[in-house]
Amino acid sequence: MELEVFEAGGENKGNPIVLCHGWPEHAYSWRHQVPALVAAGYHVIVPNQRGYGNSSRPEEVTEYDIEHLTGDLVALLDHYGYQDATFVGHDWGAMVVWGLTLLHPSRVNKVINLSLPYQERGETPWIELLELILGSDYYFVHFNRQPGVADAVLDENGPRFLRNLYRKNVPLQAPEPGMAMINLARAETPLGEPVMGDRELAVYVSAFEKSGFTGGINWYRNLDRNWHLLAGVDPIIHQPTLMIYGDRDVIPKSEKLADFVPNVDVVSLDCGHWIQEEKPEETNQVILNWLAQKSAT
Repeated sequence: MELEVFEAGGENKGNPIVLCHGWPEHAYSWRHQVPALVAAGYHVIVPNQRGYGNSSRPEEVTEYDIEHLTGDLVALLDHYGYQDATFVGHDWGAMVVWGLTLLHPSRVNKVINLSLPYQERGETPWIELLELILGSDYYFVHFNRQPGVADAVLDENGPRFLRNLYRKNVPLQAPEPGMAMINLARAETPLGEPVMGDRELAVYVSAFEKSGFTGGINWYRNLDRNWHLLAGVDPIIHQPTLMIYGDRDVIPKSEKLADFVPNVDVVSLDCGHWIQEEKPEETNQVILNWLAQKSAT
């Protein structure tokens, strides 16, 4: 297993911060944060996680469960000789950082997560629950129940899918019939405004043309497996935590976050889902202020 890793601020060795991307993202999604964190004295480590970029893409679906994904991050710390680090996650990267903190609490000293709050492990496995509430066309469910179908459509329409997905200020619309991600991959005209310029988008397009989308989608295909794997774990996150929401994100804010993450500070920014790319300066300021405050206490 090999990870493609970008790093900056090696001169700040001993003060690591690891940035974990979501779906369908890339280490490049943190490009606005890296210089600010280096200037603040951090050794910044940004992996393309398994299934992404030039990192390994195992064939077996179960190789993308929470034990493997968090194990990669533990191995990354071991590689650099760090006992622990501050971990920052966006979207699925946040899910992995929550899982890492539950499964390997001694390796995480602080948590900063964007967009995706802590997901409570209820009585019913997550995909089963989502199917009950949102139906079989909901993309989490579709990825699990119809393996290979969405992967093929996204691979075939990669540039269009990424162009249509990376948008901001998208007007609210009634949900269309069918599966949202497949619809997006086939839509002729994007809504809202682009999150990034053509040259930046081209980095994502070329990465996914090489890797395909299956590796990243396989993270979704392990949600129920993850539910079982987390059965015996203390569900409380004890580390100091910063949760950053986008007020216009489709992912709902958690009403019970402090029950599971008692040492949490919450900040909301006026943006959609792609928080660190839509509001880079504000995101940097919130993160740096919080880190400075925590290191002073």
